[in-house]
Amino acid sequence: MALEHITVLDLTHMLSGPYGSMLLADLGARTIKVEPPVSGEGTRRLLENDPDYSIDGVGAYFLTLNRNKESVCVDLKTEAGKVVFLDLVRIADVVYDNFSVGVTERLGIDHASLAKINPRIITCSVTGFGQTGPETHRPAFDQVVQAMGGGMSITGTGTGDGEPMRSGIPIGDLCGGIFGTMGVLAAIAQRDQTGVGQHVDISMLDGQISLLNYMATMHLMSGIVPAAIGNGHFVHVPYNSFGTSDGHLIVACIGDMFFEKFVDTMDLAELRKPEYLQQPARFAAKAEIEAIINAEMKTQTTDYWLAKLRAARIPCGPVNNFEQALNDKQVLARDMVVDVTLASGKSVRMPGNPIKLSGSPQAGFTRPPGLGEHTGRVLEELLGYSPEQIGQLRQAGAIN
Repeated sequence: MALEHITVLDLTHMLSGPYGSMLLADLGARTIKVEPPVSGEGTRRLLENDPDYSIDGVGAYFLTLNRNKESVCVDLKTEAGKVVFLDLVRIADVVYDNFSVGVTERLGIDHASLAKINPRIITCSVTGFGQTGPETHRPAFDQVVQAMGGGMSITGTGTGDGEPMRSGIPIGDLCGGIFGTMGVLAAIAQRDQTGVGQHVDISMLDGQISLLNYMATMHLMSGIVPAAIGNGHFVHVPYNSFGTSDGHLIVACIGDMFFEKFVDTMDLAELRKPEYLQQPARFAAKAEIEAIINAEMKTQTTDYWLAKLRAARIPCGPVNNFEQALNDKQVLARDMVVDVTLASGKSVRMPGNPIKLSGSPQAGFTRPPGLGEHTGRVLEELLGYSPEQIGQLRQAGAIN
């Protein structure tokens, strides 16, 4: 696989960090989860006894985010445990964490310290606000950065009630993981040229600002502060969600050409006004046009309209719930729902790997590891520790 020559030491917890290291593991990196003894990483216990969201005492968070990983228990707060970790750093390529700012320095495992023993090491830290600037030490979780990043202010119905709305998926956390992995891959590519590693500093808030993209540029050019507009668009008409007799669908007519095709498909006299052939007039009459469309859409099912619109090659799609999305034939054909077999022989279905490489087919997905399941094997295979050394370390409480 593409990253099978890369070894990652995964110090992450909760969501943003584990999601990023999961992406590397899915691409073939040997990803070794370094966990504290006894309790392990925090999400091991999350939902563990929930009747709907756990299997074999493991909750959905840990099941998903820690597939394709190994687990080594090392107590970094003991001198002997830290020696073990530094030995792993000597043979590793990446150390990935999402600790609060200052934790790696206190533990003596920040990039400057690790680079002294392995100049090729790449470290990545995903934090709420990054490692520079006046607010680096403030705590943050997903919804905090969603709010501060501006995206919540334009999300929602746009009905004027002023109530902000977060994204339904935790994009603050997930983008932190995605940008962290992108940064690691860029650092690996540069190391191939220079032979020297570096630190990747990822701010979850930076990620949210990046996602504002062209809308941020529009604001910076004009000074206009955008407001929530629901599922509609601030330029294109019709570009919105419309109710049908049994659900909702999206129609996305970008440009005059698609509107003409849409009018021919719907065959509604009210939409054939000559002025509607130009975008400015359509946008001025947005409410009127969308009301006409919505009334007509309500007369038939979602499938009926999708068949007509797709036959005319008009961009459209159903508003799927989770069950519908995860059973979509295109999603299934792309292996975006996979089965992972657990130690008990039971299996759990979860999202697959969205990155498809023509020269690196996706191997099967391995189950998330038991706590410390691979400690002995990793220390023996990668570091050459003897069984006696491993036993002594266990007895001293440095590993588990």
